[in-house]
Order: sequence, then C-alpha cells, then structure tokens
Amino acid sequence: MNYSLKNLPERTRKPRQVGFTMAMDKGLSVREAEDFVSNCADHVDIIKLGWATSYVTPRLKEKLAVYKEAGIPCYFGGTLFEAFIIRDQFDDYRKVLDQFGLQYAEVSDGSIDLDHDKKCEYIAKLAGQVTVLSEVGSKDADKIIPPYMWIDLMQKELEAGAWKVIGEARESGNVGLFRSTGEVRSGLVQEILTKIPFEKIIWEAPQKAQQVWFIKLLGANVNLGNIAPNEVIPLETIRLGLRGDTFLHFLGIERKKDVSAPPFHAD
Repeated sequence: MNYSLKNLPERTRKPRQVGFTMAMDKGLSVREAEDFVSNCADHVDIIKLGWATSYVTPRLKEKLAVYKEAGIPCYFGGTLFEAFIIRDQFDDYRKVLDQFGLQYAEVSDGSIDLDHDKKCEYIAKLAGQVTVLSEVGSKDADKIIPPYMWIDLMQKELEAGAWKVIGEARESGNVGLFRSTGEVRSGLVQEILTKIPFEKIIWEAPQKAQQVWFIKLLGANVNLGNIAPNEVIPLETIRLGLRGDTFLHFLGIERKKDVSAPPFHAD
C-alpha cells in the first residue's frame, strides 16, 4: 500500500482461499487487459471471460497470455460450457480447455435444463482435468429455487469435485441470489450459510450495494464475483472500510444522526 493506516480489517494475501475477487472480462481488448492488470493485479484472484465472449474475442490467446503473465488464472464463462453441452460437444469443450491452456472451468446450468446427476458427472470428469467452479442458480428470473434446494445442489456439486460453488446473479445482479430490483434475498443467503462453509462460496455481486451487504455480513474476506474491471479497486476500498458505505463498520462505530438541528420544511 502507499502509506500506513491503523485499524484496518486484515485482508488475506494472494494466493488465497478466501477473500477472493473474481473479475468479469466482458470483451476487453488486449491493450485494455494490459492496463487492467497493471493497475489491479494485486486485487484480482481470478478472471472470468463472461458467458461465451471467448468465442468472438479477437486475439484471444494474446489476452490470455497477458493474464497468465500477471499471475491471474482465467476461465471461460459457464454459458460457453452450456453451449457445448446442448450441442452434445462435451469432448470438444474439453479439447478447447487444453487448446487454450486453461486450468479452471465453470460448470453451470443457468440457461439449459440439465439433469443434476448429469451435471455432477460433468463436474467429476472435468475435475480430473482442471479446477472446477460450479454455478448454482438460474438466469431465468421466473425460476425461483427454494433455499433447501440451493443447499442440496451446492452440497452435491462440492462432493462431485467442485472446488468452489458460485451463487448465480448474472452480470446485472438481478436474478438468482437477488430480486429483480437487485435486493439481496437475505433469507436465502442466511439459510445457505447454515450448511455450506462461506469459504466454499463465491457470491456473484456486481452491484455496489450487494458487495456492501455481503462484506457487512461476512467480513472483508468474503468471496465476491462478477466484479467489473473498473470496480475492482473500489471494491477493495469497501473491503477495507475506506469508502463511506463501510467506513465505520470495521471501527465498531455506529453512525449517529444529527438531531440538534430542527427538521427542514419547504415553504
């Protein structure tokens, strides 16, 4: 850091198992990727090339090389996995992982109907090849999964070989863990945490209010995902209590309202 401040929450250091920041690359150019890692590499643990953007991204190998040089693992979004599966091309997908030298893969079923036993079978097979992140939750806002089912799905996917499970929110943060307004389904999160260790979950939280909510609930070292590149450093300040939203939270000080002045009434 650039100077010293007392009484900051302790952040885990890379390489870390908790306190993850997963950033989403939605189509950065090679030059933009270079600028991104030059500024944010210390604060990013893993980068996802969102949904199937890797299919159309020019100079893909060059961009992956930028991330590798910066020491940041990268993986293709789960929607790409689903695009291969729905076309009965699982073996081709595995070849793509090898072709681009990827060490991580995401298994999801947010856009397709996939038998869960079959999903766990894919996780188990891929776990012998790469480190697997599995995503739970639907991209369909009308498909509400009850808490007990989230727990059951997460437990089974971890048992199948997933390294961590991801709570679905999309890049917009308005499905899955969240209501259409972006509000956290707090009861769902609290119930999940009664059974699934918090270090095993990456919560997709693209909106600032969502990030603040999880940090206040679980601390500076909660795993958060789908963070836009230009929001990585702002997120780190939220984690450290250096932005207004969490400024007093880690100091154990409650924000008090000024009651000395009379209320203002417009004429």
